[in-house]
Amino acid sequence: MTYSTVMTHMDVGSENSGVLRVTTALAKRFGAGVIGIAACQPIQMVYGDGYVAGDMIQENLAEIALEMKEAEARFRSALTGKAAPLQWRSVNASVQLSDFVVREARAADLIITGPDLGWSAFDASRRVVISDVVLQAGRPVLIVPPGAEDLRLERVVIAWKDTREARRAIVDALPMLKMAGQVIVLEITVEDDTKDAPGRLDDITAWLHRHGVASTYDVVASIGDDAAQLNGLAEAQSADLMVAGAYGHGRLREWVLGGVTRNLLSHPSRCTLVSH
Repeated sequence: MTYSTVMTHMDVGSENSGVLRVTTALAKRFGAGVIGIAACQPIQMVYGDGYVAGDMIQENLAEIALEMKEAEARFRSALTGKAAPLQWRSVNASVQLSDFVVREARAADLIITGPDLGWSAFDASRRVVISDVVLQAGRPVLIVPPGAEDLRLERVVIAWKDTREARRAIVDALPMLKMAGQVIVLEITVEDDTKDAPGRLDDITAWLHRHGVASTYDVVASIGDDAAQLNGLAEAQSADLMVAGAYGHGRLREWVLGGVTRNLLSHPSRCTLVSH
């Protein structure tokens, strides 16, 4: 298993420098082709009497066309000569932006993007809701924090929960795990469960070993804020990458009550591979 094709989502109107640097590093490491993708919608400018100002529409379309060209130029400038083949896909249409990315993801093994900024009425024409992509794409998604310089893979932390999503994530991450210098399987659980957790984690480390990945594990009792605790533990390990299942408890609960997935998608402190 490898990543033969990665898809790089470009936020229109942004530099995407961290995403492009990480894409370049992974494309070189895996010899992967890269598909650049961007999506926009025309701004809906309808007045009370039902008429739309034609000159405003044309101005908006021209602005979008320019931003799309700039995004493609940044993509090709960053990757030409460093990855092949290169493809570019973009759309300016009245469709849900995440739907376009999800549909095109059939062509890739991995999606690379920046943090989920969520939906905003003030920027609905430019903003892809990454949580929708994670839930619907059927592909792992690598979230790259702003300003990321590289993805070194010296230390990888697997945020383990015995859920379908976590099992999917660890399989999807295997190409990176096989290249990692050190892999730590970390489970945060309630105190009453800490005695049973080693049995589960012995299974996981044995499974990884059979796939050529040496790993260790650690079990930590939850102190209430699993997201903050997970980030702190990953920081203590100087982790370059975190691997986690996404929305194991459902997105509604995550967004209403807060949760690990919401934190990983919106405020990643390091590159994070998530799967659903």
